[in-house]
Amino acid sequence: MREHVVAVDIGTGSARAGVFDQRGTLLARADRPIAMNRPEENHAEHDSEDIWAAVCAAVREARERAQVSAASIAAIGFDATCSLVARDRDGAPLSVNRQGEARWDTIVWLDHRALAEADFCTATQHPVLDHSGRVMSPEMEMPKLMWLKRNLPHQWQKAGYFFDLADYMSWRSTGSTARSRCTLTAKWNYLAHRERGWQQDYLDRIGLEDLLDRGGLPEETLPVERAVGNLTADAAAELGLDTECRVAPGLIDAYAGALGVLGGFAGDPEKLERQLALIAGTSSCIVAFSKELKPGFGMWGPYFEAVLPGLWLIEGGQSATGALLDHIVRVHGGGLVPSVDTHRQIIDRVQELRAIHGVDFADRLHVLPDFHGNRSPLADPHALGVISGLALDSSFDGLCRLYWRTCVAIALGIRHILEMMKDAGYQLDTLHVTGGHVRNPLLMELYSDATGCRVVAPETPDAVLLGTAMTAAVAGKLYRDLAGAGDAMSSGGKERLPNPALRHVYDRDYRRFLALYRHRAELESME
Repeated sequence: MREHVVAVDIGTGSARAGVFDQRGTLLARADRPIAMNRPEENHAEHDSEDIWAAVCAAVREARERAQVSAASIAAIGFDATCSLVARDRDGAPLSVNRQGEARWDTIVWLDHRALAEADFCTATQHPVLDHSGRVMSPEMEMPKLMWLKRNLPHQWQKAGYFFDLADYMSWRSTGSTARSRCTLTAKWNYLAHRERGWQQDYLDRIGLEDLLDRGGLPEETLPVERAVGNLTADAAAELGLDTECRVAPGLIDAYAGALGVLGGFAGDPEKLERQLALIAGTSSCIVAFSKELKPGFGMWGPYFEAVLPGLWLIEGGQSATGALLDHIVRVHGGGLVPSVDTHRQIIDRVQELRAIHGVDFADRLHVLPDFHGNRSPLADPHALGVISGLALDSSFDGLCRLYWRTCVAIALGIRHILEMMKDAGYQLDTLHVTGGHVRNPLLMELYSDATGCRVVAPETPDAVLLGTAMTAAVAGKLYRDLAGAGDAMSSGGKERLPNPALRHVYDRDYRRFLALYRHRAELESME
């Protein structure tokens, strides 16, 4: 009897696989690193063959650890970063590397090579941008595709397939070129609420009039509650599964995390609309659902049925959060490596210093966390970070002060996004946090105290994998729909309420935060 599912999450630096039972219990998981190439400033590339090999190894190991047979796996699901995979007409890797090194066929989500192309898209003011916060980000697929066509025209002529990374995984698994509604709607300017999702006049205007042919892109998309097909014999052998295993449509990783923490509300849209998912790791994404179309400047979406049927999804985000804390450690840590142990030592010392100095600890240090642009709510990929209040202090305690205030800035950035979402009509009061930040007590405290929200940390050890497992459970016919899977597989959570005694402290910090934005804009506007 098939009563288990496999979920695969492909992140920025690793792929991980988990085996779940029908109740959403994670029986075992395994991780494998994936390679990244940084050949130029703002360029970041993956090798899709390396990713596939890492996934296969992780799935085999996870199933072995779970001690379940291949015959018990009903379905497998994949989520991934919104990275762009290029393949030629024979399905072989197509280099996106300017030097032509063949193995690097994938532009990573965080790659910002297409800043000029993103600005070009924004300048068109085409109605599709109403579903991208009216500003195009270089992290989306259209600017990356424009860059490829403009800068590597010989490669463009060879192209036969362009995939979002999650769709590449389902293609590699089944041989089907079907694309997920989640990926195309969220990252390719596909309008799922229209009778014809692709807007040809927009593609013409940005110079991608031949995209559908070059990319092997279909007119229709697969909703998340469907199945792509069954594993091919080759894929089954490599994954250590069998050909009776079904494959779910791919998910954007942040949306898998949102489903993992909010899936239990899927059958109650009224309650769901008050919940917010914060998927926080290298970067941070905020995801909310609504029954009505509620657009807002600087927000990605609203996307129709990107995850749940009949509902709109909107996303805000910060392009560098965990990555920013790593950067602070590297640059100001006197040679420290931002390992788990290093972060723990810093966090422990910050807590000691806060106990000594109280709420005034490091309060003359101010940070704008836009070191990799501002995704939301300013929608400015050119934005830069700011640190105000540095002294001639290279001590470990000096690093701890800056680390703490960077954490404060990250939380205030979340508050900034929430304020803009409220202006757009979203009435949110509960923040469900998942990802690496759950293990950082400073951030978890700040997400509650600095925003004023009730914060819930899920009991599940990996909500992103759980959300993907829910889609696999539907694809494998263990549940009829995501509402049923969410109700059965969701876990509880530990909640934290904001400390009212600290409200005035973070209200003051937020005013300073907004003032620093104004001062940055003033400096940059001077001739």
